[in-house]
Amino acid sequence: MKINGISSGIEIIRSRRKTMTAEIAADGRVIVRAPMRLPVCDIKRFLTEKSAVIEKHVRKRLADNERLSETRPFTANEIRKMAEAAAEIIPRRVAYFADLIGVTYGRITIRNQKTRWGSCTGKGNLNFNCLLTEVPPEVLDSVVVHELCHRLHPDHSKEFYAEVYRVFPDYDRCDKWLKENGRLLIRRMTGE
Repeated sequence: MKINGISSGIEIIRSRRKTMTAEIAADGRVIVRAPMRLPVCDIKRFLTEKSAVIEKHVRKRLADNERLSETRPFTANEIRKMAEAAAEIIPRRVAYFADLIGVTYGRITIRNQKTRWGSCTGKGNLNFNCLLTEVPPEVLDSVVVHELCHRLHPDHSKEFYAEVYRVFPDYDRCDKWLKENGRLLIRRMTGE
């Protein structure tokens, strides 16, 4: 399918979902996830209305790919050193922010994750990506605060974000930094 304004290919994946979304694949293709019975004309209208935004993201993804091709992957030794540094830095930041938020936590694990920067289990164990040593300190802190706030609110509700912003008012800027730069760091680790 081709839509005016969208320079890359478009793939439609139908499922039992209720909403429609568009995502940009690593190769720049646009993948539309749509409900099973949604008419094609509705999908075309959605793509036409969103074509400027979609094309902007396609161009960014292709530019990121070009930047990545000019950047070498991390070596196993570099990843090990990042994990060691993270094991030193992150527990101190967790302790600091846990005290501010007023929560407890369990075990802290450092991983080289391919998709997540952090996670919090129902038992209060925290997992963090070793690549957080490669981001600005305030971005690392924003991830720590995000995961610790899940100790109060295990969802992404208004109450959850109210607590995040109470503790870390600059959260949006840091989250934006991760969205704009994080994919390249992860791709340097995974090579994908």
